[in-house]
Amino acid sequence: MKTRLSKILSNFKRNFDIFFLLIIILAAGISIQIYNSYKSQKKENFSNVLNNIYFKKTLTYMFDNFDPRYLTIEHKVSSGESLNIILEKYEVPKLEIKKITKELSKKKNLNNLKINQLIKFTIDKGNQNKVIRFFFPVSRTKKIQLVRNLKNDNFESKEITKNLNKKIIFKEGKISQSLYRSAIKSNILPNIIVEFARIYGFQVDFQRDIRKNDAYQIIYEIFQDEDGKIFETGKIIFANLILSGQENSLYLFVDKKKNWEHYDMNGKSVRKALMKTPINGARLSSSFGMRKHPILGFNKMHKGTDFAAKEGTPVMASGDGKVIRARWCGGGGNCIKIKHNSTYSTVYAHLSKFASGIKEGVRVKQGRIIGYVGSTGMSTGAHLHYEVIENKKRINSQTLKLPSGKILSGKNRKLFEVAKIKIDVLKSELILSSN
Repeated sequence: MKTRLSKILSNFKRNFDIFFLLIIILAAGISIQIYNSYKSQKKENFSNVLNNIYFKKTLTYMFDNFDPRYLTIEHKVSSGESLNIILEKYEVPKLEIKKITKELSKKKNLNNLKINQLIKFTIDKGNQNKVIRFFFPVSRTKKIQLVRNLKNDNFESKEITKNLNKKIIFKEGKISQSLYRSAIKSNILPNIIVEFARIYGFQVDFQRDIRKNDAYQIIYEIFQDEDGKIFETGKIIFANLILSGQENSLYLFVDKKKNWEHYDMNGKSVRKALMKTPINGARLSSSFGMRKHPILGFNKMHKGTDFAAKEGTPVMASGDGKVIRARWCGGGGNCIKIKHNSTYSTVYAHLSKFASGIKEGVRVKQGRIIGYVGSTGMSTGAHLHYEVIENKKRINSQTLKLPSGKILSGKNRKLFEVAKIKIDVLKSELILSSN
């Protein structure tokens, strides 16, 4: 008996590590089983709490009360919207709308809301969506502010004007591919480039007259706020387009009646009856005359000039006049027709869209953007179809002999010479300061 017990003890001592490991594994298994059972029960209890209707109501009440009482809205005006429609969209009471429009109409015509104009106001959600504060932009630098007077429940208005500082900028560069690309690389603002092209558009074809390594110089105004942010651009004071080594300097001159134009060195205005080309950065893709129609497939008289350009490229009015057509024109797609005088009219076809404010009956100035290049109607690609009509007959716009601009004389000529000297001095100072 003692021998058997002694053997058992001896075996237990030799295999103690194995027995101990088995005990640990067994204990761990039991512990995991107990933990999983506890976790499952806890999860079930938590789910029951979440599904409890009273708990749901409590959460809803809490989150509803976290919602801010005052809501500030920034609304961008869309086509066809009026101030009434906008405020009704945000459930502003009718009496409130009447108060706002009455106060604003004292200082601003509310019938002419502009597309993309930003209107900002704050409403009190805890008080029937009444308006607490309202900002209406009059211009880029001025806005009308309405603030509710809590004593009489009416609005008090005041005009807020942002102070801007004028700065004169000088830029110059060489043209490697196109004027537009070169000017953009020099950080010249796009609307200044368009204005530069408009000035020279009376005498320069930007597709055929520009050569590689031609150059330009330009002096123009910008207006900045206190933080240096550019709010708007001003006039081009001086421009020089150097083509094949020949300078074409133009100077801004403002007469005593505050009328302004650009004149060459001899006091001759660059302004003519019609611009040579109404688009910048385009390529002449189809000239006036007989051609095989790209869609119809047979020879047909092409009574206009086609300029291939990227979709969305701005198209300018080639002269002052009245818009007598701005609608769909069948094969011409979206088209505009401008009557300039008793002799000349122009047509612009296949536009992707019309510019803001362009509609039949509107008067436009030479160089104003009237639409954008597209491929609407009977067209195989993005381009502008441009026609010049003389005495009801379509003529070749590229061979049209344009009337010369006026020449300054008398007192105005003397004033221009003084202005020209001042601009030349300014140019020299700007060049020195930039080096």
